[in-house]
Amino acid sequence: MTAAPLPALTAAQQTALAALAARAGEHSDWCATIFGFGETAWREYRSAAWYVERLRSEGFTVEEGSGGMPTAFCATWSNGEGPVIGMYAEYDAVPGNCQAASTRREPRAGLGFQAGGHTDPHSGLGIAGLAALLATKAAMEQHGIRGGLRFTGEPAEKVRGSKPIHAAKGYYDGLTAMLSFHPFYMLPMCNTVRLDTHCGAAYAMIYRFICDAPEAWGAGMMASDGAPIPQSHSAVRAPGAGEALIQMFNASKALRESMLPHQGGWSISEAVLTAGQATADNLPAGLAEIQYMIRVPTLAMAEAVTSVLDRNARHIAEMTGCRAERHWVCKSRPGLANHAIAGAVWQAMQQAGAPQWGEPAREIARDIQRELGLAPMERPFIAEMERLQDPREAERILRQDLPPSQLNSTSDDYTDMSWQVPTARFYIARPALQAPEGYSYPAWVMNALGGIPTTIDPMVAKAAEVLSLSALRILTDAGLRAEMQAEFDARTGGGIGGSAWIPPLCDYPAPVNFRWPEYVTTPRGRDWWIPSSMPGA
Repeated sequence: MTAAPLPALTAAQQTALAALAARAGEHSDWCATIFGFGETAWREYRSAAWYVERLRSEGFTVEEGSGGMPTAFCATWSNGEGPVIGMYAEYDAVPGNCQAASTRREPRAGLGFQAGGHTDPHSGLGIAGLAALLATKAAMEQHGIRGGLRFTGEPAEKVRGSKPIHAAKGYYDGLTAMLSFHPFYMLPMCNTVRLDTHCGAAYAMIYRFICDAPEAWGAGMMASDGAPIPQSHSAVRAPGAGEALIQMFNASKALRESMLPHQGGWSISEAVLTAGQATADNLPAGLAEIQYMIRVPTLAMAEAVTSVLDRNARHIAEMTGCRAERHWVCKSRPGLANHAIAGAVWQAMQQAGAPQWGEPAREIARDIQRELGLAPMERPFIAEMERLQDPREAERILRQDLPPSQLNSTSDDYTDMSWQVPTARFYIARPALQAPEGYSYPAWVMNALGGIPTTIDPMVAKAAEVLSLSALRILTDAGLRAEMQAEFDARTGGGIGGSAWIPPLCDYPAPVNFRWPEYVTTPRGRDWWIPSSMPGA
């Protein structure tokens, strides 16, 4: 990464920027559309269908349901033999974060707050990728640049769902480079690219407890003949799956601090998917499911936590008269650095500059501050969002809080791409507000700013510029491509299959058939699975 003067934009890069500017209004409308869908992990039906239709209309060949995931896709386009650049869209939202594109707290029309909503926002992430893809295609066509483009639809990022599956099934094979963008606002990873410290590993699994035969509970307790307790409704005396879930939750929570050393920046979280079935009050629950997400720097740490959870589930099943099953949601590798491609993206970021928020966006921000009873600020957005952060300085700041032995930190599933192809991970600032001293904004503010076109469009536009400038640089610079691949080969001990290469870990089907939260249509209309008419919903 050098401080040499920036080269002038090539004619192809200028064409891509002009294409982005010409379609900026469309990109804004598209982003608002995906934000309005607000679909959550593994249930992004309308979002995926929208992308598939748009990509086909733009001349791409699209495989729907790629990797056995109904809401995934893989789109390809070729301009002849040559390097192939990968980009992607994410579009899953988060349950319990339904927010309108509004300057006050309110759910989207016809829904309650418990419905899905975009928090990161993946709506802007995906449309930035799509906008860049189309601009790169336009430049390749106009300037006769040979090569291809591949654009994958990546559902369920919030549970690191699709990319380990796509990697294992070959959807990143044959790529020359992968460009990975994410919205961000916190220093040091704001308007910069990652160098050495990439995101870590993650395992996620569902433990399913099944009470097949509650009537057999208590066999051997009766001194006379060993029969179960004979009273009416005796089966309800069985602990059942509900008790198993409670015991699993409590035991694993109690042992959490003992699972791993107190270093290395790790987290373990849980979410209940199914608990009982509420069809009768005189029978024990026959089914209960709890999901765990393990975010750790290394695969060895993930395996250590898994062994504890497996042991807990096995013994709790025996205690409660149940069977226990483990089903994988993800097994995701830690990230792999590549300075050569990171340097190319950093050059593109310097050429494009940081996003800027003008007076219309500032006035929207002030409206939010007034809504919250705060004094409106002349410059309400965080200042760091409008300037670039040198990757070397970002790395230095990041390492201050990490032990030297920790090579990876925090969580995202782009990491699975990095073991299949040279990958750059960069961040463009999303809109975020300065807070008065001692004040923290409620979560809905960030969500709203990610959906209001005037505030989110600068991020989308700038990310698309960086993506397209980077893609065209890689497509036309054979020396850079050779440098990227040589570094990939060195870090993996010989490339794919090399001595230091970590192969895909996915050995499970896409976990799409569990009770993931979703929108439902009934005779009462279309609603979130928790009805919006419920108090507080």
